[in-house]
Amino acid sequence: MMPLKQTLALVFGFLCVVAANVFATTGTVLPRPLEAFEGALEPREADSTKVAFHPISAPAGAPNILLVMTDDVGFGTVSTFGGAIPTPHLDQLAERGLRFNSVHTTGICSPTRAALLTGRNHHAVGVGTLTDTASSYPGYAGRISPRAATLARILRDNGYNTAMLGKDHNVPPSERSPSGPFDQWPTGRGFEYFYGFVAGDTDQWNPALYEGTSAVDSRLREEDYILDRDLADKAITWIHNQKAAAPSKPFFMYYATGSGHAPHQAPPEWIARFKGRFDQGWDHLREQILAKQITQGLVPTGTTLAPRPDAVPAWDSLSTDQQKVYARYMEVFAASIAFQDAQIGRVLDEIERMGLADNTLVVFIEGDNGASAEGGPEGTLNEVTHLSSEHHEALDVGWLARNLDIMGGKTSYQGYPIGWTFAMNTPFPWFKQLASHLGGVRNGMVMSWPKRIRQGGGIRSQYHHVIDIAPTLLEAAGVEVPTEVDGIQQLPMHGTSMLYVIDAPGAPSTRQTQYYEVNGNRGIYDSGWLAGTEPRNMPWQPSSDPQSSDITSYPWELYHLDSDFGQSRNLAAEQPEKLEEMQALFDQEARKYDVYPIQDSGLLGRATNRFLSSGDSLSTEFTFWGPNISVALMSAPTIYRFPFTLTAEVDVPEGGGSGVLVAAGSYFSGWSFYLDEGRPVATAAVSPLELPGMQSYVSAEQPLSAGRHTLVYTFEHEGEGGELRISVDGREVARGEILRRPHVLAGNGETFDTGRDTNVPVTRHYQNGGVFDGDINRIDISIELPMMLRAFLWGKQVIE
Repeated sequence: MMPLKQTLALVFGFLCVVAANVFATTGTVLPRPLEAFEGALEPREADSTKVAFHPISAPAGAPNILLVMTDDVGFGTVSTFGGAIPTPHLDQLAERGLRFNSVHTTGICSPTRAALLTGRNHHAVGVGTLTDTASSYPGYAGRISPRAATLARILRDNGYNTAMLGKDHNVPPSERSPSGPFDQWPTGRGFEYFYGFVAGDTDQWNPALYEGTSAVDSRLREEDYILDRDLADKAITWIHNQKAAAPSKPFFMYYATGSGHAPHQAPPEWIARFKGRFDQGWDHLREQILAKQITQGLVPTGTTLAPRPDAVPAWDSLSTDQQKVYARYMEVFAASIAFQDAQIGRVLDEIERMGLADNTLVVFIEGDNGASAEGGPEGTLNEVTHLSSEHHEALDVGWLARNLDIMGGKTSYQGYPIGWTFAMNTPFPWFKQLASHLGGVRNGMVMSWPKRIRQGGGIRSQYHHVIDIAPTLLEAAGVEVPTEVDGIQQLPMHGTSMLYVIDAPGAPSTRQTQYYEVNGNRGIYDSGWLAGTEPRNMPWQPSSDPQSSDITSYPWELYHLDSDFGQSRNLAAEQPEKLEEMQALFDQEARKYDVYPIQDSGLLGRATNRFLSSGDSLSTEFTFWGPNISVALMSAPTIYRFPFTLTAEVDVPEGGGSGVLVAAGSYFSGWSFYLDEGRPVATAAVSPLELPGMQSYVSAEQPLSAGRHTLVYTFEHEGEGGELRISVDGREVARGEILRRPHVLAGNGETFDTGRDTNVPVTRHYQNGGVFDGDINRIDISIELPMMLRAFLWGKQVIE
């Protein structure tokens, strides 16, 4: 017979294991009582009142949820929706689930993501446009309102584990730094784990990533690293760990890739798979896609293609070199989407292998808006600098035709020509940012939930919007929408659940009305009708037409989508009374959801307005105390705009010292100041390509002696370039010409660094981040503003 002491020990151990499993399942470290404790707490336990704690757990049978959103992928892009890019894993998901051919986004990324996660209209939660170009009005604050708790927060508070991987783009630019604040970061919005990027895009080969709120060290990556593979690895590892710790606790994972967005980059062996596949051009491809969509039942028989706008050239009008180069642009884009599908497929396959697929609800939204036209008519190998000026220079197409292999690689940050954009949105007109037309806002969606969807392969055509996703997932989880979170009264959900369509394919849509607005482009849907403004500000033009400042001057168009699926026949002239009715409805919805005043000044104009109205002071003097500082470019010295003086007080080791003192941006556009075996060097880069004027170097001839030195780099503008001087301890040691100075620091997510060069380097003249092997005591930067600008800003009270 077992001794009493051993028996009690076993019983106690068993109870501890049970308790541990209960608390692991509920995910609460300190379970809280449902109401305030009103008993007695006395020195002796026998005299105290016991309290029953009620750990939070998800409703019985609640599914795991995987919410996938890709980036800048148009309706007609992938094979699942009739496109020319094979996506076998998404095809398989659709075959055991449902395809939706009438789901809509907002027309641009930050607003769509805010609406997706909150279930409310984007202006109503403060994200009427990109977080990067917010302004001083409620609908455009650039911050998700605390009155709109996210889907992640609600599910976390109801017993789910939550994780986000990939693109966020809802963190205000000035808060993308170690100083925070972090309430607008994914971990501040309900995600217990975050691994991804917070800017609008990032380099796939060397991305600017965060884990939680800490920057990921890019020096630890292998030579063949690429982001989509890394995201899948991290997703699988997180699911493994979550199920190991709490097997019966459901998870919510938001998986948001960035591959469809520029930069289009992919492994060379995947690009090779598509060689010659697009030589027939975009006009022919549109016809092929439409025919396939009709065959698949995705669009009604008789659907006609929307007419090609004048801005999009006919394929047959292009030269031989143009056709060769433009076809390669599309080959790279196709490879990036196909590779992305393969990596997401790994996550789906692992969920299947773990036996979780039956009760895992997957909602896969193919794009956060329509395909992007930001590459312009000719495409670009450097997206950020391409959009930073009205006067960008296109690469010589003949040179590019002889150097196709650079496309999609580590020296490209490319976006394809708008002809492919138009084809990827087949059968609809126009592109991303143009929220007035379906090419900007209609995206394919797949829903899979084997436990609930018994017969897969169906198509659902009810009209819905991205705000309907959160209510759908909450209903599936059996979780109610809270009326109050953290003591803050919540906005009602503007969306409605879509689960009703699973068993009722012919049911009328629960959504009858939806407004659209992005950068002045407006639309209104109601009961089968769509009215919208005629597009004016093109996505590849960084500022608006000066003549377009009067938003009331936009012409309006009218379409009856119930009889014109492709939005190809404008009925405005035939039915003016119906158009007036729709315009009045837009005004009603706009007033209801904080759309006014409509912001119409282009992306550069919006950025300038934000800067001038922010209330922050424009600093012209900066001090950085030592190495390993990384500052978001929004908060960094504006060395890409104005003349400057950089002073570095350093201790140089024996042998001369090497490494970065200051680096900002990347070799796509940036500055670096460093020592090369003791010689002070300055580099200005506007492209990594070895072409005249793309990189400028100014270097001293003699190395520094060991010990403390004061280095001064002084740059003065002159036209597109300028002169840079280097002095050491008060003596000039070098002077040289900067042929082309950076006008913006690229790419997205790059930072201003001291003592190293994080992520994509400014120059290849140093390796492994260019970590400085001496000591940096202090760095001072002084910005010289033009006198007229100083006077203007002083009058605005935005400089000290």
